[in-house]
Amino acid sequence: MQNTLKSAATFVGLGLHSGATVRLTVRPAAANFGIWFRRTDVAEQEALIPALWDAVVPSRLCTMVANTDGVSVSTIEHIMAALAGLGIHNALIDIDGPEVPILDGSAVPFVSRMLACGLQALAEPVHAIRVLKSVEVRDGEAMARLDPADMLEIDFSIAFPEPAIGHQVLCLNMSNGAFVRELSDSRTFCLQADVDRMRAGGLARGGSLDNAVVFDHGRVLTPGGLRHGDEPVRHKMLDAMGDLALAGGPLLARYTGVRAGHALTNRLLRKLFATSDAYVLDTCGWMTKAKLPGVGVRPADLPVLASA
Repeated sequence: MQNTLKSAATFVGLGLHSGATVRLTVRPAAANFGIWFRRTDVAEQEALIPALWDAVVPSRLCTMVANTDGVSVSTIEHIMAALAGLGIHNALIDIDGPEVPILDGSAVPFVSRMLACGLQALAEPVHAIRVLKSVEVRDGEAMARLDPADMLEIDFSIAFPEPAIGHQVLCLNMSNGAFVRELSDSRTFCLQADVDRMRAGGLARGGSLDNAVVFDHGRVLTPGGLRHGDEPVRHKMLDAMGDLALAGGPLLARYTGVRAGHALTNRLLRKLFATSDAYVLDTCGWMTKAKLPGVGVRPADLPVLASA
């Protein structure tokens, strides 16, 4: 069965790039509604924006979706990852500004509060997108690929000259509560030099050591250090989970990312859906549903920091 929330979950925080305070509320929705954003601060234009791959528009450093009136919401990747990781298929997200709040830089604040609200099963089957043959996109040394698989798997590798990051590789099966346990608390990261450059360009006005892991010549500047020794690659996988959620349903596929970012993952979805024989919609029986993200997730799956 499809899922929604039992009750609404509200979040208030700063937009990473705008620095403005934003209020966001995730509301329950009926079966087959999907995931939609609604700009509550917009009066004279269409306020609803679909959380879908073909609504993504170019944006620096984050994922942004827009409707045909040009009304947009940016930095949606963390909340989309939280929804996908909890197996929430239907929700209306009210937001009173153009950017989702960054909170602590991970998805765990979204996950913990929505999990506390509870999940409501709906009397309609889940329709998954089963990948039938491999599709791949490249951009220089970066690559993203989808291969056939019976469940969502994410295989990611990154390489940075910063010695505190270096080369990191991780592969995880996203079935059941794996996203919540393994990825949800991994924060966005950057170099101190990147912070200086972004602020000089008018970006990252809401960024701080409270919502990002900042590296500087082998040092971790963020108080408390890393939540995982390989937190950067885990955060890249979190981002990929959120960007893949824009497919419009759970993916049954293995995603491989090599230095991939938001734009490349969206290009990959566009190529998948432009290749008619590369996928099929699969009405999930109980055996398939048991392998989907979020099935069987419990509050005990939350990382310790989520309840701190």
